Amino acid sequence: MRISFVIPTRDRVQELAYTLSRLGSLDASDLGDAELIVVDNDSRDPSDLPDTLSNGIPVTHVPLNENRGTAARNIAVRHARGEWVIMLDDDSHLCPGPTGAYLAGVNQRTAAVGGEILLPDGSHEAGGLPEVFIGCGCAIRRAAFLEAGGYDESFRYYAEEYDLCAKLIARGHRVTHTRALRFEHRKVAAGRDMDNILYRLVRNNGWVIQRYAPEHLRPAAMDEMTARYRLIAGAEGAMEGYGLGLDELERTLHAQPPHALTESHWERFIGGAALREGLIPQLKIAPPGPVAIIGPSNGKG
Repeated sequence: MRISFVIPTRDRVQELAYTLSRLGSLDASDLGDAELIVVDNDSRDPSDLPDTLSNGIPVTHVPLNENRGTAARNIAVRHARGEWVIMLDDDSHLCPGPTGAYLAGVNQRTAAVGGEILLPDGSHEAGGLPEVFIGCGCAIRRAAFLEAGGYDESFRYYAEEYDLCAKLIARGHRVTHTRALRFEHRKVAAGRDMDNILYRLVRNNGWVIQRYAPEHLRPAAMDEMTARYRLIAGAEGAMEGYGLGLDELERTLHAQPPHALTESHWERFIGGAALREGLIPQLKIAPPGPVAIIGPSNGKG
């Protein structure tokens, strides 16, 4: 089995160098015939990449002459030769562990596996939904990725994982999570503009709802999404970006390709199925006393 690591990068020379050093310290014997593909989104000062990492993993460098956003991942996957593609950011890396052995035993119905993602302070990065992975720390079957059409390049970035996971679910695949794959995400703040982030989050999440929500559930889902991001935008001082996202969503909504999921697939996608299968049976066994949110609110989950 071959594993292909994929890293898109832009203007983060030092972060990328650190990520490569961490990948180079992994036990290559566990990873099989691994490879690394780095796609540079038109950096002003591109990194000088080695031909191989210190553990012998070969490196393929794909420079682009424009910033293609998430399309860089699609380009990398087309260059890849692995059965599994491990997606990283230039500021995230895989931690030591039995990665190859784990992936070799994954059920064939499972097209993607989200890993446990740790932040530098030891906390966990929160995902949004049970069958949606976080793009900086996951493994995806290359064949399933290509069959689904990869990431929708019109998203550029933010919520593109939601779109891809909806497509995987629609094709009969499963998306799971495991602590057997562990990643560290340093979550560098450079290049993060909250107005731009809120603009894309509102527009792109609206696109996902318009495309995949069953028609009778779509209005409520859209209202809930816009209300949630209004709260986040207010907390982050990004109301301008929020407004721009709403305007852009209204202009582009009619152009979204309709691929409504079945109601059962939609319930899996939004987490209702996981709630019924996981939490509710436990509550019947041991009825709870008071219930409290024990983590800080970040608008997810």
